[in-house]
Amino acid sequence: MAFRRICRYARPRPPLPLAAIESPRPSPESATPPLSGFSSLLPLSPLLRADRTFASSSLYSPVTRDRCLTTQAWVDVPMGGVVEVPLAQTGEGIAECELLKWFVKEGEEVEEFQPLCEVQSDKATIEITSRYKGKILQILFAPGDVVKVGETLLKISAEDAQSPLTSECHEDATSLNSELCESDSQRSSNKEEAFKGVLSTPSVRHLAKQYGLNINDIQGTGIDGRVLKEDVLSYAASKGIQEERPSLSQVNIVEHGLLKEAKAFHMDMLDEKCYEDTTIPLRGFQRSMVKSMTMAAKVPHFHYLEEINCDALIELKAAFQNDNADPNVKHTFLPFFIKSLSMALSKYPLLNSSFNEENTEVILKGCHNVGVAMATPNGLVVPNIKKVQSLSILEITKELSRLQQMASNNKLNSEDITGGTITISNIGAIGGKFGSPLLNLPEVAIIAIGRIQKLPRFDDDETVYPASVTNVTIGADHRVVDGATVARFCNEWKLLVEKPELLLLHMR
Repeated sequence: MAFRRICRYARPRPPLPLAAIESPRPSPESATPPLSGFSSLLPLSPLLRADRTFASSSLYSPVTRDRCLTTQAWVDVPMGGVVEVPLAQTGEGIAECELLKWFVKEGEEVEEFQPLCEVQSDKATIEITSRYKGKILQILFAPGDVVKVGETLLKISAEDAQSPLTSECHEDATSLNSELCESDSQRSSNKEEAFKGVLSTPSVRHLAKQYGLNINDIQGTGIDGRVLKEDVLSYAASKGIQEERPSLSQVNIVEHGLLKEAKAFHMDMLDEKCYEDTTIPLRGFQRSMVKSMTMAAKVPHFHYLEEINCDALIELKAAFQNDNADPNVKHTFLPFFIKSLSMALSKYPLLNSSFNEENTEVILKGCHNVGVAMATPNGLVVPNIKKVQSLSILEITKELSRLQQMASNNKLNSEDITGGTITISNIGAIGGKFGSPLLNLPEVAIIAIGRIQKLPRFDDDETVYPASVTNVTIGADHRVVDGATVARFCNEWKLLVEKPELLLLHMR
């Protein structure tokens, strides 16, 4: 409504004296237009996005506002406005994300809500979608780059970025002075050329970034001045950053012996490259692990080791699997460990708590959100199963399968990863017998389960018999939990695992 009022008041008035028309416009610095009154109505309007020259020199100029308002609006706001798409806040405490891959290319047409790219934070993998329908003008980051929140990912020529002021005031623009229109058009065209920047692909920009070069300083030899990979390498060589090595085809080798020597030198260079050090930047979950384990190493740990007989559990799991009619469900030992763990936590809630170091207080968690450590190609991740105390073993099995599939495809969201209250690390699935895990702060307990193995054991009559045994190691925060509490908790958990029929007495 505010824009309509402005446009109505700006309709052409009777011609002004020539001196008034030719008087110089005030500089943008001297004009301070009160934009706050309506800027919130159209936050992405090109009128307020590109620059404030229109508002300061045209809308509020005491001399030329009657003749320049609609001209500037029509020139500065074309049918396809350029929109910068920034990296938005993906979660609480997230300051940057790694760009995993692009779903679009420069010059490609995109629809509204079409996926543009995929990024990964310390907590989850997120797809960025387009808010506009238009054409991709420029991609500013390459896969593998770390993008800070608020930085521009790409630029889109959006079809729907036109300001409402344009269509309503277009009829009035035809009666304006042609000389003013021509000068304004030239100025807008220059701004648009400067806005587009240098043409190049993300891989070329990434290469220039590796050499520490500003791609705007490189003269492109491609179509329309596009900067190519060869342009970056040549520019780097001219700056002494990289020495250009002539290929064998460029060297005039006459003697057969010189040719052999050149080939041998080339092979030596290949052998030398094989022994070079490789630097691997840590991204996503790996970077998160660096932070969490560094913090955990400062906490006073102690570990409690126990042995659990799994003979009855093996028989029960085999019976479930034999009677399983759902091909999508595969019964494993871990859901039994998780459910029995939750029942033991009901008697010893201190193990299902977190420690607030700032206020020196312990928070007993109401939900049993059991985290399961998973090794993925992208690093260690610990999604958690929510409210285990209210789930059946079958429901835990299905949720665990879902989390494992999401983790392997790098599709976990922040809700899957956050909110854990205690963690299990099933190292036995890989082959370890026991371990000494570090806490997943702010949790106060973590459990490592080794592999189940057949070992000789003695019964009450001192008769040797084969037993299926696993070792469990409980790591605890000694600031909150003492050894006696962990021992009693482990005895309760061990009893439920060795006699799974007791689970029926406590299930709800």
